[in-house]
Amino acid sequence: MSRRASRIRARGLGTAVLVLAAVAWTTASRTDAAAVAAPRAPGAPHSAVDPGFTFAASRLGPATRRRVRGSSWHPGCPVALADLRLLRIGYWGFDGRPRVGRMIVAATAVTPVRRAFAELFRSRFPIRRMRLVDDYGASDYASIEADNTSAFNCRLATGSSRFSEHAYGRAVDVNPIENPYVYPSGATVHTASRPYLDRSRHRAGMAYHGGVLVRAFAAAGWPWGGDWRPPSATDYQHFSATGR
Repeated sequence: MSRRASRIRARGLGTAVLVLAAVAWTTASRTDAAAVAAPRAPGAPHSAVDPGFTFAASRLGPATRRRVRGSSWHPGCPVALADLRLLRIGYWGFDGRPRVGRMIVAATAVTPVRRAFAELFRSRFPIRRMRLVDDYGASDYASIEADNTSAFNCRLATGSSRFSEHAYGRAVDVNPIENPYVYPSGATVHTASRPYLDRSRHRAGMAYHGGVLVRAFAAAGWPWGGDWRPPSATDYQHFSATGR
């Protein structure tokens, strides 16, 4: 083989190696919202390769407006569609994997909600799922049965003739099975929540004083429904801008 041919072959091999390296680096750099991450034992230090917190807020686009109109939003709601924001939020599932969920809140709630969920993500607090309540026909009951963390839903407060804070987009319910709505009688209507009526046992996903969930929302300035007492119900899942 001539020297010229050898040089050409060497250049070709070098180029191929560089291309393969670039492809491998690009593939390894991609982070899927549902990528597998090894569960971390309680109290263990965070890994340096933990994915970054995902958070994005946008106005409701045409598709989302069509989806919520007549479902979680309807004419007569106390907040206009233009004043709502669609959020994409990173969270850790109960399986120890990072995921990205969606919820809708008022524009005024974006900053405190971001602050709270950034802390929950940093602390690897587990959340069962996070989907728009419209995926459950805007049924609060069905969303709770699915243990769905959600926010905006233009509905009345439970047992009341006034709008819920969810109707204004300034309340979030987190892990509603682990954190039930408890009537003054001490009962809950969700069977899966009954083991969690005993709040003295602190289990994964629960809200309690001193726990990361309550601390995260308190730092964002949102009071906790777990502090409500009879004759009111106690709403362990509920955090809101107004405390109602």
